[in-house]
Amino acid sequence: MSSTLIRNALLINEGKIFLADVFIQNGLIAQIGQSLDVQADESIDAEGKYLMPGIIDDQVHFREPGLTHKGELYTESKAAVAGGITSFMEMPNTKPQTLTQELLEQKYQRAKEVSLANYSFFMGASNDNLEEVLKTDPKNVGAIKIFMGSSTGNMLVDDKSVLENIFEKSTMLIAVHCEDEATIQQNTAHYKSIYGEDVPIEMHPKIRSDEACYKSSSMAIELAKKHDTRLHVFHLSTAKEMELFRNDIPLEEKRITAEVCIHHLWFDDSQYADKGTHIKWNPAVKSKADKEAVFEALLDDRIDIIATDHAPHTLEEKNNTYFNAPSGGPLVQHALVAMLELYHQGKIRLEKIVEKMCHAPAICFQVENRGFIREGYVADLVLVDIDNPWEVNKDNILYKCAWSPFEGKTFKSRVTHTWVNGHLAYQNGSFDESQKGHRLTFDR
Repeated sequence: MSSTLIRNALLINEGKIFLADVFIQNGLIAQIGQSLDVQADESIDAEGKYLMPGIIDDQVHFREPGLTHKGELYTESKAAVAGGITSFMEMPNTKPQTLTQELLEQKYQRAKEVSLANYSFFMGASNDNLEEVLKTDPKNVGAIKIFMGSSTGNMLVDDKSVLENIFEKSTMLIAVHCEDEATIQQNTAHYKSIYGEDVPIEMHPKIRSDEACYKSSSMAIELAKKHDTRLHVFHLSTAKEMELFRNDIPLEEKRITAEVCIHHLWFDDSQYADKGTHIKWNPAVKSKADKEAVFEALLDDRIDIIATDHAPHTLEEKNNTYFNAPSGGPLVQHALVAMLELYHQGKIRLEKIVEKMCHAPAICFQVENRGFIREGYVADLVLVDIDNPWEVNKDNILYKCAWSPFEGKTFKSRVTHTWVNGHLAYQNGSFDESQKGHRLTFDR
């Protein structure tokens, strides 16, 4: 592989911002220091720009196999790389659902052929595949995924004895989507009794309510504590749930960790009137007070990770009535610049963004040799111009679904370069697809 010297960059890494050069050789970070005296095949002057580790997005839906009219591993990984995401972990609710080791391995083989970013795929749990779940190799698979609440591509696990078995017997990290299905169905019936089939989108956070979220997430935590299971709770959205998580121990020692997604930090229920089903997610975007409470928990380390839950649907699918519009939206291309916008608004420090999007996912999932700018680590790196405004529009959206909830938004920052395994995969709008991403491995 060719070598690269990145000169005069402002590194954001491990709680500090400092000026340094970074020398990349054989796909690894070979040296970090000021005014490095090395010979490199390529030299990039990064003066005035910020260099950070590549983002590790622990929750995406790239829709392959079976739902490729919405997105593909190739298209969505390309959008991710343009957004500074160098590694992703993809969910099992595809068609067919990833419920056997054979189907899981097929996804890995496909990603090896087409993904521009590094990849891992979660093994899915159902009410009747415990034997397959327990075969999962913790060195080569990110986690077991349980939907404790139905979502797009229904994989609801609602048998308490099955949940007990998985939490008791699995040696792997278990990642959960938490919404109580019985509560949701009750709420649905109530609002149908008022509105019939024409329930307004504004009722979404009432149907998929705070109570539904808390009831399910508290049960998952109770099971994890009972069996000393390593648990990660996805996409938290309510103020009430914040009381379930701790910030008084180091992340490395936590057995129960938590995540928030970009949309729950950015949107609130006041925007349903304008954006409608384009901001319909499960769990629902809720009140401004919920958004602020979740943000506070992120800043004080009760919440550990920022992710996307990237879940594309076509505009035709989304532009539908409440019950017919699927939940989810595309986010990987715009996640980092959205967080940088919150930095510009004075709400979060750059060091905290990197901690939550790069370092913490690597620590939580025990990803080998990624997530930090360290000598000997894989050179997954992102260069950002913090003051270079651009507007999100149809011409620059890379998702296969060709829309974004951020359309019309002008972001102040932009990603200019992304290195994946030392390979300059993206530079100022252009891609070099000659090298593909690698399978993530885990130090377990």
